[in-house]
Amino acid sequence: MIDSILSQATAQAVKELYGVDFPAEKIVPQTTKKEFEGNETIVVFPFLKASHKAPDATAQEIGDYLVAHCDAVEKFNVIKGFLNITIRPSFWTGLLNQVAGSPNYGFTPVTDDSQLVMIEYSSPNTNKPLHLGHVRNNLLGYSLSRIMHACGYKVVKTNIVNDRGIHICKSMLAWLKWGNGATPQSTGKKGDHLIGDYYVEFDKHYKAEVKQLMTEQGLSQEEAEKQSALMQEAREMLRKWEEGDAEVRKLWSTMNEWVYAGFDETYRRLGVDFDKIYYESNTYLEGKEKVMEGLEKGFFYRKEDGSVWADLTADGLDQKLLLRSDGTSVYMTQDIGTAKLRYQDYPIDKMIYVVGNEQNYHFQVLSLLLDKLGFKWGKDLIHFSYGMVELPEGKMKSREGTVVDADDLMDEMIGTARQMSDERESLKDLTEAERDDVLRMIGLGALKYFILKVDPRKNMTFNPKESIDFNGNTGPFVQYTYARIQSILRKCQDDIDGTDISTVAPNDKETALIQRLIDFSATVADAGKNYSPALIANYVYDLAKEFNQFYHDYSILREEDALVRVFRLKLARTVGQIIKRAVWLLGMEVPERM
Repeated sequence: MIDSILSQATAQAVKELYGVDFPAEKIVPQTTKKEFEGNETIVVFPFLKASHKAPDATAQEIGDYLVAHCDAVEKFNVIKGFLNITIRPSFWTGLLNQVAGSPNYGFTPVTDDSQLVMIEYSSPNTNKPLHLGHVRNNLLGYSLSRIMHACGYKVVKTNIVNDRGIHICKSMLAWLKWGNGATPQSTGKKGDHLIGDYYVEFDKHYKAEVKQLMTEQGLSQEEAEKQSALMQEAREMLRKWEEGDAEVRKLWSTMNEWVYAGFDETYRRLGVDFDKIYYESNTYLEGKEKVMEGLEKGFFYRKEDGSVWADLTADGLDQKLLLRSDGTSVYMTQDIGTAKLRYQDYPIDKMIYVVGNEQNYHFQVLSLLLDKLGFKWGKDLIHFSYGMVELPEGKMKSREGTVVDADDLMDEMIGTARQMSDERESLKDLTEAERDDVLRMIGLGALKYFILKVDPRKNMTFNPKESIDFNGNTGPFVQYTYARIQSILRKCQDDIDGTDISTVAPNDKETALIQRLIDFSATVADAGKNYSPALIANYVYDLAKEFNQFYHDYSILREEDALVRVFRLKLARTVGQIIKRAVWLLGMEVPERM
């Protein structure tokens, strides 16, 4: 806000002093270096062509103009063409009051005319539970949905469940062979965990069979895999599913229901949700229909074996398979069908797919195909491409059962929070239920913050122990800062809102805090523009760090000057409000006590 005021006023100064229209958006004030007096610095060299004067003289004239015509400017000094501006104290307190008095500062209201953005995230397979990779996907997608809403968009959160295909049949076949009728009720296991066990079981038997064929019959691995009776049974089961075999479909439906119940519990614990869930078993036929429509219109072509392809070489890509020779669909077909149903259900203006960077090429192709098929947002669809997440031990593999389960990870994070809390004895006065709730907030807050603070485009290593530290750039540090502020406010006896603080002259650290608070609005806008929750995470860390430095250097409750004390209380309370608002954008909660 202060930057915009100074930019506009400086542009007006250049026009009135030198008769030249200089674009205000090209005037970018910078924070004054600590060794010089001032809050904001404007570089005057771009104006010399208009002034026809030396840098110092130009800076002096613009400074004089700003003091005379801009209420925000109290005084200035000139250092070799750098105009260092000191902001009037009453202006800072006015800005503080403005942020404090706006319950939704930084958020743009959603109106009937707002554009609708649909965000797809999660996209699990029903043959295994959600794992660490899904955790990053869900946290990014959910945070992005809140950021886009804060930027004034209507938001629809959506999920596509991959509930059909050979991988599903592997789990089904393994359950039939080795499950002995096991159910979530009979085993006490969550349904998604139970089915995931049989996916691993299938892979174990399949590998043993392939190894046996290679050893006993001297086959190559490729030949042995082709002759695998187990894999042929799984393919036969898929064929029966495609034909609508009643028995296979009944088993498929039963096992999927177990998985959905497990997914729902994980989503609830993780704190994410969806407005609409689509299922591949419903969308792939819509996709096949849309591909056939494109074939009739000449967008696609059929090969001699009956398969249907798209020729994208003119667009710098390659030939893309859309339907196999046996008429079965591929992932691209499913995505086309899902897009068709979504476009029927919602007036989409912007479509964002939250999918890992290994699918970059897929979404290049999908964008072109949707555009050819007439979806107005197809060419402009956004692939929110994020990097992989690993543990310090390395990569994870679902088939081998070496993934980090999302439920186990959340349990571990909350358990670590409990251990650290016991060492600090900071929650001993709370009831057990209250303590459990605080520990849940800390554990999940640590997980969410650690994942979201990283630039989404980068690969990352998640270290549970490092994430839950109460110091440094972590979620618990931000949460602790909020809790510290609430503790101060509980002890406060002053009338914060009924006291006029306009005459208080903020010191350098207080001014820096107010500047940081004002920056929240621009940070939210940047996070929406760049699709980056990391901008919010790093903003709120900087704000918390700035407050703690201020709190270390200056007393609040023990300040003897009543006006200064109320000013600092209001400043602290506003910092707490913005911290809470910022972490809400990350899907985090903040405890009142820690």
